Amino acid sequence: MSKTIQSYVRKLLGIVVEMQKDYPKKKFTLDGRLVGDIGEILAEQIYDLELFEGLQKDYDATSHGRRVQIKTTMKESLGYGNNVPDYYLGLRIDQNGRAEEIYNGPGVIIWEHIKHRKPPKNHLFNISIRQLKALNKDIPSYERIKKKAV
Repeated sequence: MSKTIQSYVRKLLGIVVEMQKDYPKKKFTLDGRLVGDIGEILAEQIYDLELFEGLQKDYDATSHGRRVQIKTTMKESLGYGNNVPDYYLGLRIDQNGRAEEIYNGPGVIIWEHIKHRKPPKNHLFNISIRQLKALNKDIPSYERIKKKAV
């Protein structure tokens, strides 16, 4: 039996706790590329989409001809680039390695919400989980990336 992403995340977080005890001046948070890659694998397991191999500019997957950008966090906000994706799938990973859907729908809806902001220097807008969940409530089911049948 293969290991699940959830078991790997729990092990990684256990290592982080040990490091924080030994080196209390640093947090050793799991973030960035590692969390993004974990999120993409979880998205592929949960949703009807196909991941691209390696890194692709602006998109991570396709779903029925729609290009999908997947963003993942273990914190309280998600990033949104200055390119408006066809579809945006935002996930938050909990301490047990499970993915919570934060936003699942057209990227333009998020863009309309943030386009008035001053562009950040790193070209990545931060949007709170709370804001994304509020936007997500009004997305009709036909505009969402479907989950795989369990």
